Order: sequence, then structure tokens, then C-alpha cells
Amino acid sequence: MNTLINAFRGFCMALADSVPGVSGGSIAFILGFYDKFINSLDAFISGTKEEKIKAIKFLAKLLIGWVIGMCLASLVLSSLFEKHIYSVSSLFMGFIIFAIPLIIKDDFKVLKGKYKYLIFTVIGIAIVCVITFFNPTSASDGINVSAGNLNIGLCIYAFVVAMIAISAMILPGISGSTLLLIFGLYMPIINAIKEFLHFNMNYLPILIVFGLGILAGIALVIKLVKKALEKYRSQTIYTIIGLMIGSLYAIVMGPTTLESAQGPLSFSNFSIIFFILGGVIVLGLEWVKHFLEKKAIIDKDDE
Repeated sequence: MNTLINAFRGFCMALADSVPGVSGGSIAFILGFYDKFINSLDAFISGTKEEKIKAIKFLAKLLIGWVIGMCLASLVLSSLFEKHIYSVSSLFMGFIIFAIPLIIKDDFKVLKGKYKYLIFTVIGIAIVCVITFFNPTSASDGINVSAGNLNIGLCIYAFVVAMIAISAMILPGISGSTLLLIFGLYMPIINAIKEFLHFNMNYLPILIVFGLGILAGIALVIKLVKKALEKYRSQTIYTIIGLMIGSLYAIVMGPTTLESAQGPLSFSNFSIIFFILGGVIVLGLEWVKHFLEKKAIIDKDDE
């Protein structure tokens, strides 16, 4: 049961990570395992042997679901997102809006009476809005990343961009896919994954470089996030709430970043049905989380 739950968590994170405007970190926060996710990554990087083993067990289960979700997103769901982007955007808006009160409830003790830290919420909103504002207007095919076009400069660029993007994916509210769009690597990397899954090895080198950048980014950012949650939890939670509120603007603008750019989400194309469905899913996941916590199944230490 624990394996299925964690694989499902990873699956949901991958679906979010594959869509510009949505963060896998937001999904981790919504589903209530963000702290464990961060602590496990930290333990994997610098923990004791026992902590590393425990972290690997947890992260491996997440990774199974994440890989399945990302492969589906690359092969199948990308076209679905293109054709039904407004329904998908409405769904994710439901996720975020219904999740924020749950996050406040879960961390109410560290937020209560510390309203001077609301400035961090404003900062969080501003960060996401600024990043979204400087998005390119279209996710064009852009840079050719096949083996025949690789050079040292492009490899360094892909490595650094991967570091930045994974740092964003870990933070709730900031979309790593959005940053890939800004740096012109979103469609090239998505296409590289598609080609690799079709056994085109010409794209394996760039995926290796990109993967190494991801690992480097994780190693750099995890310590900072972990310490912020431990020592400055009130400020950090207020910031995360701001990042998630700001992501609503990113979701609204998400259709403009598709390969075939479309207009922003508006009242005319907003789907109330999918919005409510997003809320129902979040509330359902919240109920499942509490049910399994009572049964001592979810988030128990992996033996």
C-alpha cells in the first residue's frame, strides 16, 4: 500500500512538472509530503548510511511514479494538454485554490499571530508573477539538442538551466517548466525525451547532461530549503503560500506558452466543471491522507 501511495504521489508530481505554470513542489505540498520529500533528498545527499537507505526507499517509490507520469506526459498527455489546455488549467486552478486553505490549516500553529511575515507572501506572489511575465510567448522548438549539434557551450548551458529548473520544481509555486520555456529548452527537452523513448539515441547525450544538472541543482538547493523549513518555518510557509497564489497567474498565462500559442485563460474559456473537479480531487486526497495517517500507513518509516 505504501509503495502505491508514494508512486501515485510521484505520478502527480510528474504531471504537474510537465505543464508550464504548475510546480511539482506544489503537488507535494498539497498532498502533505513536502517535508518528507525535502528531508529525504537531504538525507540522500548527506545523511548517514541508515538515513540514505531509508531515503532511497522512499525516493525510489516516488521516482517510479514520476517516471511513469513523465513518460505519459511526453508521449500522450502533451497532445491532450494542447487540445484541452483550458480544462487542464481550470483543473489546476481548482487544485491550488482549494489546497491553500488546507495548507494554512495544517500549519496554522506556526502562522497564527505572526502576521508581520505576510510580507513574505507578497514577495512569493511577486516572484512567480515576474517570472511568468517574462515568459516567451511561444514554446517553439528552439534549440537543436541532438548529438550532432552538441558542443561544449550548449552542454554547459543545458547543465546550468537544468540546475535552475529543478530548483524551481522543488519549490511550491514556481514552475520548472516555465523556466525551461524562458531559457528556450522546454520543447527541446520534451522532444528529446520523446525521441529517446522511441529509441533514438541521438538525444541521449543531452539527457545525460540535463540529468547531471538536475542532480547538481538538487544538491545545492535542498540544504537551503531544509534549513528554511526548520529554522524559519513561519516565514517559509508564508512565502510558499505566496508562491502558490502567484502560480494562479502562471496558470492563467499557461496557454500562451504552448507550441501553438493560445490566449490566456479567461472567464469565457474557464471550465467551472474542471475547476470543481480539481477541488474535489484535493479534498478527496486530503481525506485519504488523514484516513491513512490514522491507519499508520502513510508516511511511516520504510523498514
